[in-house]
Formats: sequence, structure tokens, C-alpha cells
Amino acid sequence: MAMLLHPDRLFPADPDTRSLARRLFAGIEHLPIISPHGHTDPRWWGENPAFPNPAELFVTPDHYVVRMLVSRGVPFEALGIGAGAQADPRAIWRRFAENYHVFRGTPSRLWIDHALSQVFGLEERLDADNADRHYDAIAERLADPAYRPRALYERFGIEVIATTDGALDDLAWHAAVQASGWTGRVVPTYRPDSVVDPDFEGFRANVESLGELAGCDIGHWQGYLEAHRRRRAFFRSMGATATDHGHPTPRTADLPEPQIAALYQRVLAGRAEGEDADLFRAQMLTEMARMSAEDGLVMQLHSGSFRNHSAGVFTAYGRDRGFDIPQPVSFTAALKPLLDAVGMDPRLRLILFTLDESVYARELAPLAGAYPGLLLGPPWWFHDSFEGISRYRRRVTETAGFLNTAGFNDDTRALCSIPARHDVSRRVDSAFLAELVTSHRLDEDEAHEIARLLATDLARSAYRL
Repeated sequence: MAMLLHPDRLFPADPDTRSLARRLFAGIEHLPIISPHGHTDPRWWGENPAFPNPAELFVTPDHYVVRMLVSRGVPFEALGIGAGAQADPRAIWRRFAENYHVFRGTPSRLWIDHALSQVFGLEERLDADNADRHYDAIAERLADPAYRPRALYERFGIEVIATTDGALDDLAWHAAVQASGWTGRVVPTYRPDSVVDPDFEGFRANVESLGELAGCDIGHWQGYLEAHRRRRAFFRSMGATATDHGHPTPRTADLPEPQIAALYQRVLAGRAEGEDADLFRAQMLTEMARMSAEDGLVMQLHSGSFRNHSAGVFTAYGRDRGFDIPQPVSFTAALKPLLDAVGMDPRLRLILFTLDESVYARELAPLAGAYPGLLLGPPWWFHDSFEGISRYRRRVTETAGFLNTAGFNDDTRALCSIPARHDVSRRVDSAFLAELVTSHRLDEDEAHEIARLLATDLARSAYRL
């Protein structure tokens, strides 16, 4: 039987370049995993529960899997989602297995094959005929304590992992980790979207909760800002080193205080009109950047996603169901108010992510190649793939270099895909560096040094871990 994973996957076809890529990869393959931004469930780390079944590990929570299957006509309910959803995990798994062929050529196929092979020891390609055998083998292993979250953390060689936590979260699971005596490092990340976006459902109630948690009067602008400062301080006390902001666009603003105070009163009262909501989000990005310069939390900005594109899917099935779609964005003019305010402050660190690849060479690389506080995050979401990472390196390296990038992060809620994603990134980077050496743009010793930076050291430095 052929191996599920070829040892030369993603390496160049040219023999000399492939041989060099192998050597580069061998030097970084087993380095620890730095996972500074992701969406794993904090409960996994605090409670360390057994994963209930293969469907809940691989299918139902994975929006990459769900969106592809739904696009091929599989109902959400058949995947365990929504009212009247299929309750039998084996039936969900069978539907997944009989449609596994639709993932050919996608990064999901590579990630899942990696997990099946490297985590669960299965070398037969998943299909309808072997669905039950795979299910039983995985279920048997999930009952073993060696397959609980903390054990997998250690097995995968994770050095540190960050979760993404709402501004109103009590971080109880992080406290449980810290009280448990377990030596794994799990840190929270401050994600304030629900209390900075007037279009977020329940915005007013969310802001009131923010004030209550922080002990601040959110009835006025300065009290609202102070509430953020106190919540950020709480997150820092629990180990956080970063914040994260998911905005439709990277627009920023820096309004005079009377104007922003009046705008705040309108959005708080639910009287936002015209561009008020977008302008408030823009102002809050600048305020968050100021706070990052003050308290040292690294700021991440993810933009370029049209969230919940299908109103019907959002209403029936909720967020994170695969209906967030990339859209064009522009950074140069959009970030100017923020950069005029704090862009040259040596304390600021702002990591930029986008789903609009057209801005890599035109805007992001020149911006990061000029402002000392800006770094480029790795290819994100739809572009976290062999082709996506390759395009990114080719478009940003000549202008921004390597040191103005933030290394790699896996940005996943699927625990078993973490080593797979880092494996892909390290292989693609090894291939890219090998091409630079064989075309005499780098020496081999330089390539080995850069490979290590890209695999671990840049992420440690960028996120102050």
C-alpha cells in the first residue's frame, strides 16, 4: 500500500533544487511549534476532555470542510449543524467519507491526510468503503488518554499556543490551565470585536457588560476607553501578548475628541446612521493602536472578509459556517490616520493580514518595508496553502525582506491540523529558499538561517512570546 503522504510533497521537481529543499527542511522539520494566533477551544486546555468522536473532531466544527461539502449539495443538517441536525456521528462521518474526493487538490485534503496518517496511523485514503473502519480506529484512539488535548500538545511539539478570546470572556479556562500544574503554555488574545463594532449583534448590551466587568462608566467616551484599558490589563495578567481585530476593511480614523465623543453617543444609543458604524470602527483601530503602544500588546488586524455573506445561512446556522468571502481592500490610504498617530512610535507592533492578495506587492510590502512598527502576517485563511504561501513569498520578499514578516501562524480551530499546517509552511518555505540558492540569490548557509527564522524565531519575536 502506498503511503498517504509522499516524503517529497510540495518540494520542487528539479532534482538539484529538490535535494537542497530536503536539506533545508531537515534542519527545521522537528523544531517546536509556535502557535501565536488561533482558535482552539480554551476548554480543551483547561479541562483536557476526551474528544467525543471522529465527526466532532474532523467535520462539524471545521468550516473549511463544511463549506466545501455544502457547495456540493450536502445539507448542513447532514453534517450535524442546525435544527433537526443528524445526531449520529457515524452517519455524519460516512457522509464526509463518501464525499472526501471533493477535497482533491485543496489544502484541507493535505491537512486531513496528514492527521489521519501522522496522528492516527491510517495510511489508506478515506472513502465510502473504509469509512467505518476509519471511524472505529479513530474512535478507539480518542478513548486513549494519549489523544486528549494536552497530550497532543506535547506530542505535536507545541511550545506555546494562543487562543482568541472575546473582550467579555472571564478566561476561566485559562485560569484552570494555570492552576493545574500542567507545563504547557496557553495564552489568551484580546478580541474586542463585539464591543467596538456597532453592527455586532447586541452591541449596546455588550458595551454595558464591558463597563460592568471593568468597573467603568461607559456612558461617556473616556469611561469606555478606560474599560478597554482595564480589560486589556486583565488579559495581560493572564498571559496575553496580543490583541486581534477582525474588520471588514483596514480603514482608520483619528477624529477630534468632541467629534468622536458625539459619534460614540450615537452608536451607543443605537442612532448610528450613514457611515457612523464604519467610522466608529475606524476610530477604534487607532485607539487600539495607541493602547498597544502604551501596554505592549501586539496588535493584529485581519481585514478583507465579507462576513456572513448568506443572510439565510447566518440566520439558520450562525457564524463560522463557511460563508465568509474575500473582498477587495486597500491599506495605503486607509491606515494613514493610524500611522500618522503612532506609526513611528517604537513601542507599536501592528501585524497586518489580508484576504486580498492584490495588495501584497502594491501596498503591504512597501508599508512594512518603511514603518518600523508594521509586520506582515502570513497568508491567511483562503491563502494558507502551497500556492498561497508561494505567491506571498514571491510578492513580498523583494520589497519587505524576511525580517519584516511575522513568521507563520496556523490560525485554526482544528487541533489535529496544527502540525499539518506548520509542516506545509516549512516545506513551502524550504522550496522557496532552495530556489533562491540555486538561482544564486542566497548562499546555502543564509538559507538555513532564514528557514529557522521563518519556522519559529520570527513568530516568537513578533508576538513577544
